[in-house]
Amino acid sequence: MKILVTEKIADQGIEVLKKSGMEVDVKLDIERGELLEIIKNYDAIVVRSVTKIDEEFYQHAVNLKVVGRAGNGVDNIEMEGATERGIIVVNTPEANIVSAAEHTIGLLIASCRNIPQANNHIKNRQWDRSGFKGVELQGKTAGIVGLGRIGSLVATRLQGFGMKVIAYDPYITDERFKKFGVEKKENLQDLVKESDFISVHTPKTEETFGMIGDEEFKIAKKGVRVVNCARGGIIDEDALVKAMKENIVASAGIDVLVDEPNTTSPLLDLNNVIITPHLGADTVEAQNNVGVTIAHEVLSALKGEMVPNAVNLPTLHHQELEAIKAYLQLGEILGKLYHQLEKEAIEKIEIVYRGTVAEMETSAVTLAILKGVFEPILKERVNYVNARLTAKNRGIKVIESKETVNGDYMNLIRLNITANNKVFTVAGTVFAKKDLRIVDVNGFEFDVNPTPYMLIANNIDKPGMIGQIGTLLGASKINIATMQVGRNVKGHEAMMVLTVDSEVTKETLKLISNVEGILKIKFAKL
Repeated sequence: MKILVTEKIADQGIEVLKKSGMEVDVKLDIERGELLEIIKNYDAIVVRSVTKIDEEFYQHAVNLKVVGRAGNGVDNIEMEGATERGIIVVNTPEANIVSAAEHTIGLLIASCRNIPQANNHIKNRQWDRSGFKGVELQGKTAGIVGLGRIGSLVATRLQGFGMKVIAYDPYITDERFKKFGVEKKENLQDLVKESDFISVHTPKTEETFGMIGDEEFKIAKKGVRVVNCARGGIIDEDALVKAMKENIVASAGIDVLVDEPNTTSPLLDLNNVIITPHLGADTVEAQNNVGVTIAHEVLSALKGEMVPNAVNLPTLHHQELEAIKAYLQLGEILGKLYHQLEKEAIEKIEIVYRGTVAEMETSAVTLAILKGVFEPILKERVNYVNARLTAKNRGIKVIESKETVNGDYMNLIRLNITANNKVFTVAGTVFAKKDLRIVDVNGFEFDVNPTPYMLIANNIDKPGMIGQIGTLLGASKINIATMQVGRNVKGHEAMMVLTVDSEVTKETLKLISNVEGILKIKFAKL
């Protein structure tokens, strides 16, 4: 596969990509026209914040499978077009969070102690402390807008200065506020009224753009100090200039501008504003982390694996992903069995999670199941990103349910797939965190460790059936690894599940199907 890198990432990241055996082209500052012309040749692209990934781009990127954004956010990536095409978008939201948090603290301290102004003053050979009197952090109230990854790091560090920390974030649970010892504010106005310092840590969306503006500054404490290390425009720049000129805001530390990289912001003309050129993630450690992380994520996505930082997939932390990896694999295997054993068009898929798996983040497992269901029959690309959309477009109803108690197994995933008034069922479990087992197929109980090649036969329960199948497979030079038989009533229908070491040809399947007593024989590739 081929990977294109259009913006600078750490050399360590490039090295990871190259060592994988992939073909890697680094074309920094590539012209838009050239990019659109050559992108059809690539399976993945790695960008930062400049390269525009939009509908025009997708129309040319006919082989693209992954977009890697080296950094936080996806401002320059059109997400809907990626999801519709099954293109996975990954970023690195945690690789630079320490650097961003530390830069926030640096700007806060620098602005409230006038450090840059004093530095410039003395370098002009003037020793004069007047005009540089600052304020302490201890005993003051810091208001954090957005208690996510970076906001929570800032909160804990400010508490180390002896500050009271309050926060507003309607999308964060009360438990997270308690975890960080932060007082929750139900609305932004209450936070603004009480804060001596305000720091914003939210993504830039329609909801957050300009969320701190004229109305908020009107109710703010006189002498409040603000910091924006998140995204330009979350604090309205014109409103901030006005508030500073009216002495409502005493100082500001700004790392992001609404029209960056242009230097036209009116904030640049104010002496009590400290501005840095988007340096929040610009440390040696952060850039190495970002480069290496995005490289590993792009490679994992190209291999078809679930990626913890895939933006258009359920959000999973690394620990959560490790906990459910075996269930992702099991879910995909269970899903793959249907279209290899049955041919009817699916109307409904009911997924039942029981036992310990029901307590986990199962949304990703559901995607793995749907991916497995459609993969054997769809020539077009199907993956974790577009699996649910594929089900919707085919008019398939997907139902999930959870039961915390299960009788026979510590955990169980069961699929009930309805098609043409018939229900196909298959179930599996995980032993010892990674030992996968298929335990039920259409009501026949087994204890089968799934392998890449499997034969499933429905037959009359009578002597000689196993021997005849074994003989025909042996004659075709196909080795049987394991074999299990399930039956419900003696002398009636039974089912055999055989794991074999190689593919079974159509000719061999036909020979087996002609054996008297064989009702159905299917070969499944997992």
